[in-house]
Amino acid sequence: MDAAGTSLDARNLSHKVASIAVGEAHTLALTGDGNVYAWGRGTFGRLGTGSEKDELFPVRIDFDSARYRSAQGKRLKFVEIAAGAYHSLALADDGSIWSWGYNTCILYDILYAFVESHVSSVKAGGMMSLAIDNLGALWMWGNCPPQSDSGDDVFSLFSTFTPLPVWSFHGHTVVKVACGNEHVVALVSAGETYKGSDLVCYSWGNNNHGQLGLGDTYSRFQPDVVAKFNQGSTWVVHAVACGAFHTALLAVDDRASDTLRSVCWTFGLGDNGQLGHGTTKSASLPEQVIGLPQNVFLNSVDCGLFHTSVVSMAGDVWSWGMERGLGLCPDASFSGTDAGDALSPLVISCDGPHGPKFPGPVQVACGAAHTVLVADEGYKLWSWGRGRSGVLGNGKTLDCFAPTTVLWPPSSEDFKEEKVGLSYEVKKSKSKDPRRTTEMEERLSAAMEEMRLLNSKLSLTEKYASILHGSMFGKPFDERDIPISLQNSGAFDIAKEWENMLESLDRGKLVRLEMFYRNMLAGVKDKLLKRRIQEIVNESLDSSTSGNN
Repeated sequence: MDAAGTSLDARNLSHKVASIAVGEAHTLALTGDGNVYAWGRGTFGRLGTGSEKDELFPVRIDFDSARYRSAQGKRLKFVEIAAGAYHSLALADDGSIWSWGYNTCILYDILYAFVESHVSSVKAGGMMSLAIDNLGALWMWGNCPPQSDSGDDVFSLFSTFTPLPVWSFHGHTVVKVACGNEHVVALVSAGETYKGSDLVCYSWGNNNHGQLGLGDTYSRFQPDVVAKFNQGSTWVVHAVACGAFHTALLAVDDRASDTLRSVCWTFGLGDNGQLGHGTTKSASLPEQVIGLPQNVFLNSVDCGLFHTSVVSMAGDVWSWGMERGLGLCPDASFSGTDAGDALSPLVISCDGPHGPKFPGPVQVACGAAHTVLVADEGYKLWSWGRGRSGVLGNGKTLDCFAPTTVLWPPSSEDFKEEKVGLSYEVKKSKSKDPRRTTEMEERLSAAMEEMRLLNSKLSLTEKYASILHGSMFGKPFDERDIPISLQNSGAFDIAKEWENMLESLDRGKLVRLEMFYRNMLAGVKDKLLKRRIQEIVNESLDSSTSGNN
């Protein structure tokens, strides 16, 4: 192949998205040449750009400096990405894990092969991080489900700065894993090695809504087999995803002659229709999603906080759950028959020449309230849902109720031409009236500075609220946690809202809250006691000095 051909291949790989990962309000994209791009909310540094500024377009994360090199001194090439609520992970081809974002017992700057073997896969969710090494062992760190019962009969996450192995799978191979806020689901080989169709589905963690699929709502400290997908089952699971409190699986029937048909199974919290069962009831056992066509192969599934999306190999996309399956809060601009949750799958149509199907679908990924689709064999991205902080990657911060094109690739000639045209218009306007232009520039500069200060204050406030909320309740802060009275009117009766909040909490959360305040109270009492002791010592010293005089 000549030099021109090689250059063309390299250019195409740099534009091709191999996979995406979506957090609470940020999106990551991994390209074919091993680069990572990010956009959306920048708070806590989750974008990896070196600042907390929101990005409305995809921005390449800079790994070019000497600091970001492999152990052999080579430039890093990344092979997988993952996103938690407020943090991000990237796996390099040398087996090292790089991470950035919110760091309260969650992640490190860099996790070089923390075991003798290299890491082969990474996942994240909520405040939890997971890794599978090339021997098939599963590791976890951050805010994780405990692996032993504390004896108080109340489930609560524990925090670990160090990756810990899940010993229950010793002697088996973990193939895939997913996690929600407080639960984990893993696909594990029945024997020591993975043979292609012998996967067993395990789940553990918090089960207050039946999100473990075990037929009850008792939490598990050790992995337990989901009976529907055990070793003797005819269903072979090929994809798994976790929302905050629900789980979705894609499986094919091993008995069927036509293996090009797969089924979506869901279980857990169903309040907003995120299970797709046609009701708002929760389910503690796996049930098939109602309303999906029978003869399709679903190749990708993901869960948001309260919505679920799937895509077929033919390019069909369906979504269901909160606010027509968009995952938006109820205050979105819907009205009449358009308002309300989707209890069964709704078709998400493509507006382009291939509509209603999306050409060459690769992957779908869901954030808290937005969805991103990779299609056209990885060369085109669509997004829809909540658009705040630029998380949709279309240059805007508006909600989109239908698919909109992500501005990808970010360095295309179209963008360069647009910038050139804009530059020409600015120069042209300057030549008309220099004094007026100078005055406008000064006003614009002052307004931008004021916006920068306001954004800085907003970021600090959001960071403080998130840290406090995470410490108290053990889960990421979301806009739905803001009291209704404050959302609607701006007025806030703290005594009344405190009572309402206590009334809405289940026993486990009340116990965690009690532990939090006990620890705080103990700290305050300890500080008061130390100060009183110091005062007594000082008084004694003063009295002794006066007596000597």
